Amino acid sequence: MISKEIHLKSRPTGLPAAANFTMVEREIGEPGAGEILIQNHYMSVDPYMRGRMAMAWPLDEVMIGGALGKVVTSNNPGFQVGDYVTHGLGWREYAISNGEGVNQIDPELAPLSAYLGVMGMPGLTAYGGLLVTGEYKPGETVFVSAASGAVGSIVGQIAKIHGSTVIGSAGSDDKVEMLKASLGFDHAFNYKTADPLTELRKAAPEGIDIYFENVGGPQLEAALTHMRLYGRIPICGMISTYNDGATATPGPRNLTETIYKHITLKGFVVSAFVDQQAQFLTDMSRWIKSGEVKYNETIFDGIDNAVTAFEGLFQGANNGKMLVKLVSE
Repeated sequence: MISKEIHLKSRPTGLPAAANFTMVEREIGEPGAGEILIQNHYMSVDPYMRGRMAMAWPLDEVMIGGALGKVVTSNNPGFQVGDYVTHGLGWREYAISNGEGVNQIDPELAPLSAYLGVMGMPGLTAYGGLLVTGEYKPGETVFVSAASGAVGSIVGQIAKIHGSTVIGSAGSDDKVEMLKASLGFDHAFNYKTADPLTELRKAAPEGIDIYFENVGGPQLEAALTHMRLYGRIPICGMISTYNDGATATPGPRNLTETIYKHITLKGFVVSAFVDQQAQFLTDMSRWIKSGEVKYNETIFDGIDNAVTAFEGLFQGANNGKMLVKLVSE
């Protein structure tokens, strides 16, 4: 059996490009004792991968990342043929695993693709980042940057469920309208054409309690200026800086705002919320069924389009979670 996979060929300078990757065809043998063979149905591309390419990931090896597939051969008693599973084995059509880090999912609870988005890592990131790291209190005013993305769109909706006033930023007028009309944001603005501080003052005259940080740059400065006393800034990402290369984006010029407002800035990664996983799945599946949470997906077909999908993350090509579909369900 031949499996296509994407390898990191060279480290990007600035925006990732097709030249940084290469397609490899590899023969897949039968799984050994205790192993399973997974045919991937979907694979995920995510902004965090850009940072890992700088140093952490070795060259000329398969790209690592979330994927969802079906067990087609099993020599492991913990898995049955036909089980649907998620794993982190990356950008490939087939994967062999000993079962470590492979999680079974329930296809009756939500659509398969949702387990790489709203029911998966991005959803748990939003859930834990807001409720745990952000120390959210019902009714607070929340500002979310990159609010049309896989994480930001869920953050805003969770805050709305808990009675918040929610403000979001996005990179196009269409996305701004989607945030307000479909996802229930109270106010949204196009950060490319509007002044963030002006928009925050308009939407929340008395200030904001939480800024869920996905972007950095001028939006972080605006949030710091307009933050209320004891405000919190959970830092999920800063996508505006990921492709800086040797020239780093200057940090916020107004960090002194943190002193007398007693503002907390705290970074986090999704692994901090492992103990929240069960409650998260219960809550999120209920919210999806009730219509309280809606989600968008941008799906590219075929592993040949994986690099194009990844590049699109930094060009505003995604509305919600960006995925690559590898087989027809």
